[in-house]
Amino acid sequence: QVQVVESGGGLVQFGGSLRLSCAASGNIFRINAMGWYRQAPGNQRELVATITSGGSTNYADSVKGRFTISRDNTKNTVYLQMNSLKPEDTAVYYCNARLNTRATIVPRDYWGQGTQVTVSS
Repeated sequence: QVQVVESGGGLVQFGGSLRLSCAASGNIFRINAMGWYRQAPGNQRELVATITSGGSTNYADSVKGRFTISRDNTKNTVYLQMNSLKPEDTAVYYCNARLNTRATIVPRDYWGQGTQVTVSS
């Protein structure tokens, strides 16, 4: 069993900041990468930022320069520091963990339940 749990969402004003956290736990052999995705009403889920276990990062163009993803490998935890928030950042943010369990050779994706981020104008 693998669990992925997000926290830190909430309501902020335009230009404000918020920090999201996500922890993966359970039957984990190796985490290849963790990341954040978001889905706004009427939109598809889109990539926000990812980070590999080695520290390589990838950001959506829309958040570059504003968001920073980081990790704590000892805790299987990733963070998303969101600055200069805009109303268009409003969405449910989902944490993703790409990992191997003891029983899998090919890694698969595990998802958290999501945390709401709302940015007022």
